[in-house]
Amino acid sequence: MSTTGASDFLPEWLALREEADARARSGETLTFLRAHLEHDGRDGRGRVVADLGCGTGSLGRWLAPRLPGPQRWILFDRDPGLLDLARRSVPAAGVETRRIDLGSLRAADLDGVDLVVASALLDVLTRSEVDTLVEAVAAVGCPALFTLSVAGRVELSPAHPLDRAFSDAFNAHQRREGRLGPDAHAATARSFERLGYPVRAGSSPWRLGPGDAELTRAWLRGWVGAAVEQDPSLPGEEYLRKRLEVCSRGGLGVVVHHTDLLARPLPSGDG
Repeated sequence: MSTTGASDFLPEWLALREEADARARSGETLTFLRAHLEHDGRDGRGRVVADLGCGTGSLGRWLAPRLPGPQRWILFDRDPGLLDLARRSVPAAGVETRRIDLGSLRAADLDGVDLVVASALLDVLTRSEVDTLVEAVAAVGCPALFTLSVAGRVELSPAHPLDRAFSDAFNAHQRREGRLGPDAHAATARSFERLGYPVRAGSSPWRLGPGDAELTRAWLRGWVGAAVEQDPSLPGEEYLRKRLEVCSRGGLGVVVHHTDLLARPLPSGDG
């Protein structure tokens, strides 16, 4: 949701980034999640998956075929239009939707859930909202997979002298109004660990090249726009024009770093 800071919830943007998201998600954390689920004894009866901030259902479309056993998905979002799009596209045995502001999520909302997942969510939450979310997951006692949280690092090739200034301003914009932004994955891990949940992190960077020109252009406009909103002294128009020129020639490479987090309850008897 927050890789650019602009138009993050529009279906067009979510569709544009879906392929890059799928390429980026950490195979390591997925492997550990599958191993955990294959030993939880629920494959026969199926499991219930809660997708928080589901958007158009991108994570469900990617993850559902990769999980063992039959599944029923519960999609949470505050946008009814996005919920309708997601409900029709997640490939699960059963799909239901719930309209909710995730800042108010409580353990009761996750009653009966066997797995909590989300994509690009944590960095738009405040510390209090993250703690509340973690407490709700821990109260249910299920694992949680949070993918594609911004890590605060961007690499552009070829480099430009102002890359760092724009990156710093964008990161500050991510932290506005108390949001955790690039600090979210570390804060979430600490919150889970305080409640006795081991956490595993995996790198999940976007790697954008000549074949991703449309996404790169959209990302650049949003990234530069958020940076200039944070620091109006930056020469956003000139910088963006030069970067788009390089992109149009197929010469711009971009790596946008993200982190995936897997939090798993300890097996019974492992206190």
